[in-house]
Amino acid sequence: MSPAEHTARSGRRRAMPEPWSLGAAVIAILVLAPIVAVIWIALFPSENIWPHLLATTLPRYFGTTLMLMAGVGALAGSAGAGAAWLISRYTFPGRRWLEWLLLLPLAIPAYVGAYALVDFLEYAGPVQTGLRHLFGWRSARDYWFPEIRSLGAAVIVLSAALYPYVYLLARNAFREQSGASEEVARSLGAGAFGRFWRVGLPLARPAIAAGMAIAMMESVNDFGTVDYFAVQTLTTGIFSVWLQSNNAGGAAQIASTVLALVILLVLFEKTSRRRMRFFNLSTRHRPVERRTLHGGAAWLATLACILPFAMGFVLPAAVILSHALDNARFWSDGALWKAVWHTVSVGGIASVVTVLGGVFLVYGVRLSGRALPRLLLPATTIGYAAPGAVLGVGILIPLAALDHALADTVETVTGRDIGLVLTGSAFALVLAYFVRFFAIAQGAADAAMGRVSPNLAHAARSLGRTRGRTLAEIYYPLMRASVASALLLVFVDCVKELPATLLLRPFNYETLATRVHDQASLENLGGAAPAAILVIAVGLVAVGMLARANR
Repeated sequence: MSPAEHTARSGRRRAMPEPWSLGAAVIAILVLAPIVAVIWIALFPSENIWPHLLATTLPRYFGTTLMLMAGVGALAGSAGAGAAWLISRYTFPGRRWLEWLLLLPLAIPAYVGAYALVDFLEYAGPVQTGLRHLFGWRSARDYWFPEIRSLGAAVIVLSAALYPYVYLLARNAFREQSGASEEVARSLGAGAFGRFWRVGLPLARPAIAAGMAIAMMESVNDFGTVDYFAVQTLTTGIFSVWLQSNNAGGAAQIASTVLALVILLVLFEKTSRRRMRFFNLSTRHRPVERRTLHGGAAWLATLACILPFAMGFVLPAAVILSHALDNARFWSDGALWKAVWHTVSVGGIASVVTVLGGVFLVYGVRLSGRALPRLLLPATTIGYAAPGAVLGVGILIPLAALDHALADTVETVTGRDIGLVLTGSAFALVLAYFVRFFAIAQGAADAAMGRVSPNLAHAARSLGRTRGRTLAEIYYPLMRASVASALLLVFVDCVKELPATLLLRPFNYETLATRVHDQASLENLGGAAPAAILVIAVGLVAVGMLARANR
């Protein structure tokens, strides 16, 4: 072979995409496709009801969603940042336990907290029953009690479930602050509140803003809580327009509004962190020493930390557990264990596929070295910010069209009707979980792979190992713990996911989350309790792992 031919063949080989890079691009496209589909359907609907939406329901949906987001952001931010400040700056009774107990509300989905709160505060619940017995009231006409199923109650429930996001980020930010700034503020006469407001809070503001943005995005994603409280948000609007009005284009247009709102939140969170940077100028970083509180101040600090924990975990867990114990017969219900099997099988498949896809994508991008795959890598994390209802619209409508085309083609060629293979099975659920939680797997794989020295891979390649064997023999043993953690976190999120599951599940197909929602919607909290207990138990495992990682 002449040198010119060898050069030409080498050039063609370089121009051909290698399998790892091509596979990474396919995975990135698969993750981004539902988002693109929502935007496309919204721009080119079969029946354009955008003017009707703007003139009727959309302003109400949008206004309620904004009020919900603002309320959750403010309340969750205050509770999370306040508890983080007390935990990181002071010593008081129960502090060591509360430092980790404050994370437990993450184990309880907000919709479970909503069902528990209504059961606790409704007319026949223990609070109002006790008040009637105590004061001799005969009926609801004899006294006033706040409306439980309201926007305010939804804000309280969501804040109690989501404040740990703010607490965890703020606590880490307060811990990393230098003790010198605290001492300077004290020497200038700043009191406890002054040191928090003028020193601690401004330095931790990027972390607090990030936590609040996450809480607000989760409140936009929520369906179970707002639906149970009869609060009309953009997410409930998607369900209403699509399932009740049978207008997929209108649902996509509302979903695109939700998507735009979430993207604005993501940009706000990233901008707040980029524009506010603080550096430790001291050569010897000295952490802040916690001060010991005494007397009433100590017990007030304990109470301030107990309240969000009690509201977010103790109350819902106690109510659900009491119903589970009082209605033991529901534990033997075959439908419950069928829902357990569906949850474990679909969640397990989705978590394995998602983590494998995340590892493949990160490895393929590292091997590629080109600009486009590196640009696609951060873009694939948008699925985690997109609400499940939005992904449901972006997945089900194109997938249903593909499914019908596939069935028609097979019937034309073979004469056999295979039915709806994609939307008539759990495939759509697995795909939705894959897109929704891909960011967790991708982030874990990227962080773990970044800790492996490139020299190890170069040495393996020089010894004749293929790229696949290098991944299996060099990277995987060093990434095993991170991969296992990502598998567990993705599985837990699949178990708790409700909006996407409600939209994409096949007919008569229940998971634990949908069983809790369906039974609670029928006011059968006793029937919902066993499934809710199992969901909480799975969540506790993830919270325990999170607490261990943040020691």
